[in-house]
Amino acid sequence: MEDRRKLKRKYLAFFTRIFDRSSGDLLGHLADLTTEGMMVISEKPINIEEDFELQMDLSDTVFDKDHLDFSARSIWCLPDIDPNFWNTGFRLTEMPAEHLKIIERIIEEFGIRD
Repeated sequence: MEDRRKLKRKYLAFFTRIFDRSSGDLLGHLADLTTEGMMVISEKPINIEEDFELQMDLSDTVFDKDHLDFSARSIWCLPDIDPNFWNTGFRLTEMPAEHLKIIERIIEEFGIRD
C-alpha cells in the first residue's frame, strides 16, 4: 500500500477514545494524528470510504473542552500486528479552526519524537 500522506505521521503518548457520534458506539482508540488525518485502533474492522461524525475524548484537566466533535472519512483498514485489533486511517473532512488548534497542541505536547 502506497503512503500518500503529505504530513509526517506523529505517534502519540495520548491514548484517547474515538466515538461514532451517530450511534454513540466506541469506534476505537487514537494511535496517531496529523492535522489532516488520524489512525484509530479498533477491535473490529471499520468500513472504508465511509463518512463518520466522530467525537474524540479530551482530558478536561489539560484542555478547556472534554471532547472534540468532527467529521472524517475512513480511507483504509488493515489488520494490526496483534490479530485482535484493526488499524483504520481517517482523513479529517470537517474540523473547525478552533479544534484544529487543539489537534496541533495534542501533536506538539503528546507526539512521540522521531
